[in-house]
Amino acid sequence: MTIADFSFWLFTVSNGLRIVSYLPQIYRVAVDPHGASAIAYSTWFLWTDASVASALYAPCNVSDPLLASINAMNALCCLAVILLTAYKRRLLRLKQMRAI
Repeated sequence: MTIADFSFWLFTVSNGLRIVSYLPQIYRVAVDPHGASAIAYSTWFLWTDASVASALYAPCNVSDPLLASINAMNALCCLAVILLTAYKRRLLRLKQMRAI
């Protein structure tokens, strides 16, 4: 196995696990009754931005559609966390306003 083969498989396995690793985070945000207060928007926006940049870079600069699609999926998962967090925080605010 060459270093190029090794790096390809390491990338593929690592990013496959990375995509799966978003699911517990998405689930925890979905069931959090406190507006997902532990989620930092700045972190998730940065991760989304990095994934989008990589998804755009891959086909344009290295002609790699697999790399582009994996990074696009990472961006979508990050975006899911951001949108779900915003939704949960809005629900919490509405609930708190009704309690006043």
